[in-house]
Amino acid sequence: MTFVDALFHLIEFLLPALGVAALAAAVARLLWRHELRGVGWRQLFGPAALLGGLALAVGLVVLGRDGRVGSYALLVTGCALGLWWRGWGPGQRR
Repeated sequence: MTFVDALFHLIEFLLPALGVAALAAAVARLLWRHELRGVGWRQLFGPAALLGGLALAVGLVVLGRDGRVGSYALLVTGCALGLWWRGWGPGQRR
């Protein structure tokens, strides 16, 4: 496997986390316009993507394979936790 192949594998592994985080941040900004007035989309996306990527990595290690339903359940939970932390929890900056 070349470096480029490994890079593409890593990118494709993280794409679900990035997609779910982007969609979740956009929907959160639409649904909670007034509550999240001072929080930008990028500020919501960052923690959600980070925790979602970590959740996928944990799912890969624990379950032994990528693409399991348990990994995706962890992904959704991680993204939701990241959104909560930045939007309403201790990480909120307004």
